[in-house]
Amino acid sequence: MKLLQTRKICQGNTEMIRMAKNICTLMSVGVLLSITVSVCHAGDWPRFRGPNGSGIAADDAKTLAEWSPTKNLKWKTELPGSGVSCPIVVGERVFVTSYSGYGLSRSEPGDPQNLKRHLLCFDRKNGKQLWEKTVPAVLPEDLYTGMGVPVHGYASHTPVSDGKNVYVFFGKSGALAFDLQGNQLWQTGVGTNSDPKRWGSASSPIVVDDTLVVTAGPEGRAVVGLDKKTGKELWKAESSGLGDVWGTPIVTPGEDDRTDIVIGAPYEIWGINAATGKLCWFCEAIPSDSFSSSVVFAEGSIFGITGRSGGSIAVKAGGSGDVSAANVVWSGRDRNRYCTPVVYEGRLYYMSSGIVTCLNATTGEEIFKSRLGGGEVAEESSFGFGGGRGRGADYSSPVLADGKIYYVAANGLTYVMKASDTYEPLAVNRVTEDDETFNATPAISNGDLFLRSDKYLYCVGE
Repeated sequence: MKLLQTRKICQGNTEMIRMAKNICTLMSVGVLLSITVSVCHAGDWPRFRGPNGSGIAADDAKTLAEWSPTKNLKWKTELPGSGVSCPIVVGERVFVTSYSGYGLSRSEPGDPQNLKRHLLCFDRKNGKQLWEKTVPAVLPEDLYTGMGVPVHGYASHTPVSDGKNVYVFFGKSGALAFDLQGNQLWQTGVGTNSDPKRWGSASSPIVVDDTLVVTAGPEGRAVVGLDKKTGKELWKAESSGLGDVWGTPIVTPGEDDRTDIVIGAPYEIWGINAATGKLCWFCEAIPSDSFSSSVVFAEGSIFGITGRSGGSIAVKAGGSGDVSAANVVWSGRDRNRYCTPVVYEGRLYYMSSGIVTCLNATTGEEIFKSRLGGGEVAEESSFGFGGGRGRGADYSSPVLADGKIYYVAANGLTYVMKASDTYEPLAVNRVTEDDETFNATPAISNGDLFLRSDKYLYCVGE
């Protein structure tokens, strides 16, 4: 019953269409990138976790392994408020969001009527602010209470750019488009509801051809396709299960030039036609009533790890209808709540509870497991360092460039390791000794590493 209730995606009054042929998964990643971010510059980091959400830099520039507040820190710039959205890099510009006016502290959060969100643009060379746009909140908002909202606040969605414009999603305040000079082009609401747990909203928008795809799970129980030029709704895929989805979609190639939007949902993974919003295929996946991390696409398969009790899966992309029997490559009990994995040279890496795990991406078998920073792994708890929800948990995901994996913990420690079949730590770094929280995933572009805390935006590089 849970599966049927979760999967019930409709297109207005149109019934779900299931394609009949198998998908071809041999299209190159380069073609995928041309579909999604065709006008971006080489080396750009245009969305959450970079090109197609892979977490892997698009360029082959050398990156640093070591830095400190006094070494290899190119610049830092203060932000007008907190947030956990990730920076994106488009040409010579860096974009990030934050919020202010409400949610200043648990004891004295302030007045929700004062809540504002900010989109900021910086010069990547020196960190100079080029412009800032402030968006008042659509009320009522989820209150700054409980275990969810006080952790991530009201700026948790990472912007996305097609190289010409930048798009943001501000939850109940809707989706907005700006040109690269900061001129607002449009604003469209996508719902004002809340998720069942009142944890707030987190999914980031993506661009697929001329469509801005917004996962308005808590707000509208829907994935919505908007015309990126006008903000007009093109399609809406609705499901009650989307209220418990916080991951960001990816794009995979489909048959007959079809493009699929793939997202993890409670108990399943879905493939949605990017042109129509209709469900093409689904796969029974991880036994969890929520999906907090994002799936990734590599080597023809979709990989996901999430769930309180733990669950991992690899699924061949595409197909028609229920592909649970035909397309599952492997499944396991690897556990992780928020971290999206990175797949590189046949290996899958993810972090949870202060531990890095490497799996064989083809078989799901464990290659190694080590405590971050070194040391043997005892019995791993499901909560604690990076495992639970709320204060003390880690929410970022690993990124990769120049054969090195970078992972930043909430306390600001960034672990750098070689992307190999053994655990080879290279360095543990800080950009600050101050009391700051780092819940955002870094961005990497042309050899520079961009990190954001609840107070500052940093650039690490030579």
